[in-house]
Amino acid sequence: MKVILAGYNLDSEVIEALKRTSPPRADVTPETLSAAYARISRDPRPVDELRRAAREEVERARRSNQTIIFKMGHHSVAEHAVFNFDILGVSRLAIEELEKFRLCSYTEKSQRYIALKDDYVLPEEVQRAGLTGLFVETVRAQNSLYQSLLARLKPYFFDKFKERSADPRNHILLEGWAKEDARYVVSLATEGQLGMTVNARNLELLIRRFASKELAEVKELNARLYALAKDVAPSIILFTEAGDFDAKSYAEFGAEAAALPKKRGKGSPASGVRLLGRTAAGDDKILAALAHSTTGQAYEDCLAGIARLAPKKKKELFKTALGLMEFYDSPQREFEYADLTFELVVSSSCFAQLKRHRLATLTSQPYDPGLGVTVPPSIEETGGRREFLAMISRTEEAHDTMKKAIGRAADYVLTNAHRRRALLKVNVRELYHISRLREDLTAQWEIRKLSAALTRQARRVFPLSSMLLGGKDAYAALYKKVFGREPKLLPPKFWK
Repeated sequence: MKVILAGYNLDSEVIEALKRTSPPRADVTPETLSAAYARISRDPRPVDELRRAAREEVERARRSNQTIIFKMGHHSVAEHAVFNFDILGVSRLAIEELEKFRLCSYTEKSQRYIALKDDYVLPEEVQRAGLTGLFVETVRAQNSLYQSLLARLKPYFFDKFKERSADPRNHILLEGWAKEDARYVVSLATEGQLGMTVNARNLELLIRRFASKELAEVKELNARLYALAKDVAPSIILFTEAGDFDAKSYAEFGAEAAALPKKRGKGSPASGVRLLGRTAAGDDKILAALAHSTTGQAYEDCLAGIARLAPKKKKELFKTALGLMEFYDSPQREFEYADLTFELVVSSSCFAQLKRHRLATLTSQPYDPGLGVTVPPSIEETGGRREFLAMISRTEEAHDTMKKAIGRAADYVLTNAHRRRALLKVNVRELYHISRLREDLTAQWEIRKLSAALTRQARRVFPLSSMLLGGKDAYAALYKKVFGREPKLLPPKFWK
């Protein structure tokens, strides 16, 4: 066996410093890795020799990439080229568009941990429509109320949790609770920043889809990403123009769907979670998949055998499957064969966290002021409800005025408290990940409440496979309830 570290990410300033102190060279590009790895399937030379050849003949490597990607359709070779981007001064609304791409990696400035200042993006659409005054006055009023709420919420949390506040190590947590609740009043125009790591294949997809977006800020972000990437790796980012599929298909479908008969009924709630559908006999199918992986039998025979078992025996099988799981483990991949689909109505604050679970399927409608807003309990308890809702009313008046002139760009002025409808499809394995992270006591209160609702509804339909759903803080108690003993490893008590 021979294992070679072929490359790794370097800070761009290090790369530029190396260029300045070295003779001119053309091989400072991730394209050579893509070209070398693409040749593995047809060239018998060792892969380290293929990399050396690609570095020595960069233009040939680029032609090879273009042939393999464009003519042969093997886009996967572009995944070997990886980019890191610092993205600063972008709005929360634009970040939502960016983080729809599930196979990229993001680390974002948190409004839960960092106190906000009067930083916001002034959208080009607002300026062109002559609405700058209205927009700026509204956003600054929101930011002023944020500071006022934050000043009141800090002592509120320290007083409410006196035992915790006695330990200085808990001060960051308590201050974070104040920040995360005060932020409900700030706008989607609030500036953020993030680091993004993306391979060339997914970057190309992002650039192509962003090319058809309507928001000027997203178009500008797109142009900047493309300009930086194409100079470094022009041969592996090829399909970048806006296409009709991305630009028109949703709008055309929506125009026809608007004519569908409308059933009179309760519809979805203004907030909360509703289970829309699930895999039939999901617990049985997970057990059958586990049996299929371990017995050598055909799946249909496994499923038929599982169906004949008594509920007690099925539970024993699940306990065997999960008995060695620690708080940091995910269930086996076979737990992905049972799905649940939910309709959610959540605030922007909650959605911002939910969207980070990129292996789930999450689609959403635009923000809708008609769904109301989410008011944090701490604001209610400190007497801030009236002024909070007065700011919401002022915000929605501004939104109505701007929407007539600039359409969807008016959403920049909406707050983190405003709600949207979303559909979430998640398999049981991914639900474990969501539950373990978001039901934990250290999680933000709204997504913790949402995750608990997902768990409750999952347990009603998949009582066996969901037996260990819960936050990290509850894992030891959950495990003991099921198995009658403590798990081998106890989760760190971050919440103390």
